Amino acid sequence: MMRNCDVLIAGGGLTGAAAAIAAARRGHDVLLIEASNCLGGAACTCLVNPFMPYTTEDDAGSTVFLSAGIFAEIVERLNELTRELDGEDSSALGVPAKTFSEEYLKILLNRMAVEAGVRLLFHTQVVAAEREQNRLKSVTLANIDGLTEARAEYYIDCTGDAVLTAAAGFPTRLGRPGDELCQPMTLCFRVGGVDRETFRKNFPLMQEKYKALREAGQIKNPRENVLLFSTLRESILHFNTTRVVKLNPVSADEVTAAEIEAREQVAEMLLFLRRHVPGCEQAVLLSTAMEIGKRESRMIDGEYVLTQEDLLAFTHFADGIAACNYDIDIHNPEGSGTSHHFFPKGKYYTIPYRCLIPKGAENLLTAGRCISVTHEAQASCRIMPTVTTLGQAAGTAAALALEDGCGVRNVDVDRLRRVLADDGAFLG
Repeated sequence: MMRNCDVLIAGGGLTGAAAAIAAARRGHDVLLIEASNCLGGAACTCLVNPFMPYTTEDDAGSTVFLSAGIFAEIVERLNELTRELDGEDSSALGVPAKTFSEEYLKILLNRMAVEAGVRLLFHTQVVAAEREQNRLKSVTLANIDGLTEARAEYYIDCTGDAVLTAAAGFPTRLGRPGDELCQPMTLCFRVGGVDRETFRKNFPLMQEKYKALREAGQIKNPRENVLLFSTLRESILHFNTTRVVKLNPVSADEVTAAEIEAREQVAEMLLFLRRHVPGCEQAVLLSTAMEIGKRESRMIDGEYVLTQEDLLAFTHFADGIAACNYDIDIHNPEGSGTSHHFFPKGKYYTIPYRCLIPKGAENLLTAGRCISVTHEAQASCRIMPTVTTLGQAAGTAAALALEDGCGVRNVDVDRLRRVLADDGAFLG
């Protein structure tokens, strides 16, 4: 069986969902394939929560939404759906949104994709690609039907790991220069049965006890402290604190080893909470993510490589298609420690369209955390709000290329920026 479409998007995370919705809203036939059973990517399959900061302030002190457009629509509609289903307001909701329900996000993204006319195909992944010179001709998909060939006029790689780009033979890089180590992988998990008030009062004590036990060799997790967040439920805590280092996030063997190691760290943390943290004596493990989270893996070699120097200079590119000011947040790829460089209020950088174009590609774009950036720059622009805006830009660019009959490198960038702005995106 052959599948044909105008635009084929690999990866249904927030990046891919935004790309598909953007392209389909312009009337094009879009096929979105996703390896799991839902849209939402890291937010849903990896339980990554909350949304990291995506706003700043202008000189007058007003909030500026750097991640707008489709992401802002997702936030607004997710708030509406949460209130509809829960029958009550929540202080965690609002604009800007931070904490959210990934189960409601799954429902919402399905609705938005279907409304736009996107064809969805879950439990499906790219396993091979056929390329003729710099043009991608077809991809081979694997799912319960077996192997299927799919052909499109344009392709967008939103897999996070640059799976389609690598399969097509375009150049990619892994991790930081020199040793190719990536930021640690983390398995998020949820703990219930917590007396939140008692826990809050003893939060500093928990951190001190954790540090002491780790220094004594009684805790194996290399992370320097306990990282956790609130949830929409008072008695449930969300932990983003496991840390697996020095394993390759694009090796099946090493990701398997990472999943095993991370779950042992979950068990270790649960016992630590019960034994040493007041308010957690009756804590129960509610869930672990169905997939370990990857902060970093492959990145493409694109028509432009965004660098740390670009970020620190708050560079606004002529072909900027997204904006960000999340800090340069590097979790040590070798062990403990996390470094931060925070940007001042009112300052931000933009991300050039060229970072989404694999070098030389005619009909392939790549969006998400695997765009053409350095290790340091990726540590800032990898967050979910920003990659959603990158997806919208990629989907819009593919649609314009289709309408104008040109390659992705020849898209009229001024027109692309105008269309994105008309669709609510913030470009600076």
